[in-house]
Amino acid sequence: MGKLEVAWKRKDEEGEKVQVYAKRHGGDWRFFWRHRRYDQWMPNETPPLEDWLELLDGVRRRVQRDLLPLGEDQKILKLIHEHYPDADVD
Repeated sequence: MGKLEVAWKRKDEEGEKVQVYAKRHGGDWRFFWRHRRYDQWMPNETPPLEDWLELLDGVRRRVQRDLLPLGEDQKILKLIHEHYPDADVD
């Protein structure tokens, strides 16, 4: 996992475990998911708010450890507000 990648696990709508990761590529964050370890990573063009919040949390932790530049979390907050204007995120 590179320093421009953040990964986590969650459950989907059916209650199955899903592995998710987001990768920064050219200033954009791209999301991918899979159900099992040896499944192919599938791109997720419209990630849910839950995934954006997990990405924000992971990026904030990396900013604190000086692994990502200051302000990267603010860029993600801006993207969250663009995709989900009604979301109450600080």
